[in-house]
Amino acid sequence: MQAWYLLYCKRGQLQRAQEHLERQAVNCLTPTIVLEKMVRGKRTAVSEPLFPNYLFVEFDPEVIHTTTISATRGVSHFVRFGAWPAVVPSSVIHQLSIYKPDGVVDPQTPYPGDTVLITEGAFEGLRAIFTEPDGEARSMLLLNLLNKEVKQAVNNTGFRKI
Repeated sequence: MQAWYLLYCKRGQLQRAQEHLERQAVNCLTPTIVLEKMVRGKRTAVSEPLFPNYLFVEFDPEVIHTTTISATRGVSHFVRFGAWPAVVPSSVIHQLSIYKPDGVVDPQTPYPGDTVLITEGAFEGLRAIFTEPDGEARSMLLLNLLNKEVKQAVNNTGFRKI
């Protein structure tokens, strides 16, 4: 009987496992999320797996044996409850396939009003308040110098969120 199962894949080999399983006529699902994060000092939208290293697969164990699936390149093992691979309800798979959140930001990406620590340049070691991005590679920070608030543009690689 055809059902959905959950596989754990080897680190960094999720795509490889999915390609090899699809060649064996196994339906695969990797829910992804578009996440705004800082990559090499630039704010970019990155598509990442919602569950890293996990792959949902649909197959009939009477047609394709579980050992065949486990022996596929990139696959580590089935997620199990006891001796049997865990069956994932199709309603959960349906919800995961239609789940498309908007505006998700990485927790390490600063929001306006967040406190940051400057790690490079003349102001190294000072705390500042993140006000807004200034282009792709710079941001505006609010510094308190001699009891006076000063706006300063800083490279995105020159500070980190506290």
